Amino acid sequence: MGNKKNILITGGSGFIGRNLVEQLKEKYNVFSPAHKELELLDEGAVGAYFKKHKFEVVIHGAVRPGHRNAKDPSRQLYNNLRMFFNIARNYSQFGRLVFLSSGAVYDVSKPMAKVKEEYFDTYVPVDELGFSKYIISKYIEKIDNAIELRIFGIFGKYEDYAIRFISNALCKSLFDLPITMKQNRMFDYLFIDDLIPVLNYFMENDFSHKAYNVTPDKSIELLALAEKVKLISGNDLPVVIKDKTMGLEYSGDNSRLKSEISNLKFTPVDSAIKKLYAWYLENKTLINKNLLLVDK
Repeated sequence: MGNKKNILITGGSGFIGRNLVEQLKEKYNVFSPAHKELELLDEGAVGAYFKKHKFEVVIHGAVRPGHRNAKDPSRQLYNNLRMFFNIARNYSQFGRLVFLSSGAVYDVSKPMAKVKEEYFDTYVPVDELGFSKYIISKYIEKIDNAIELRIFGIFGKYEDYAIRFISNALCKSLFDLPITMKQNRMFDYLFIDDLIPVLNYFMENDFSHKAYNVTPDKSIELLALAEKVKLISGNDLPVVIKDKTMGLEYSGDNSRLKSEISNLKFTPVDSAIKKLYAWYLENKTLINKNLLLVDK
């Protein structure tokens, strides 16, 4: 395996993890054990795994989701904290810890308009997912060689097209179905490919802060994204908005990240949507149309 670094990616079967494994395996020796190979809730199993394998970097992305498509959304707080601390307590067995966090750490029940990292702890998140990330963020502040990357919206191949807005809209365009949304909202949407250079940087370099918002330069309304999907697909679909009031904004300020990583560039949203549309077009036979018939 040469001199490549050994890295562990948790959550490798999920949307983000699957993309990371695919894109990082050329540069690193990537380990991403399936659930049956490593139960992250099992303290003994995690300890034994780290005794057997040595890693320069652990990217922790495994999470107990709470969205409507989750197989079991219960006990998010317990499960997310248990997984994290089962890993973190083995800190002496590996090098750097990169925690894939989210904007939920700021409390999604409140509007977030280009919030800076210093906004953290203005509120304690009321939902279990956000609260688990809040507690983990507090812990990361106290330990060495660990970093938290706060991702807001993110999209790309392998995401759950039944519920994730951009993929849902693109897939609906392939089946001549109306694009639907509960409310129009202002969002930050990071293209999954743009997460890779950020991870490469923080795996290879020292860093100045313990937490960074990983967001694109510009926010965008869901309605504007729907119009882009219509234009790119060439399909003039109706756009149905259930609640005409504007939803809470969900966006972060990326100035800290851009001051840390010089010349960091983000894929223009039109180019990213075109690339993702081409992927869905090529893989249309894998799309279950029935999953698109339930309105968001």
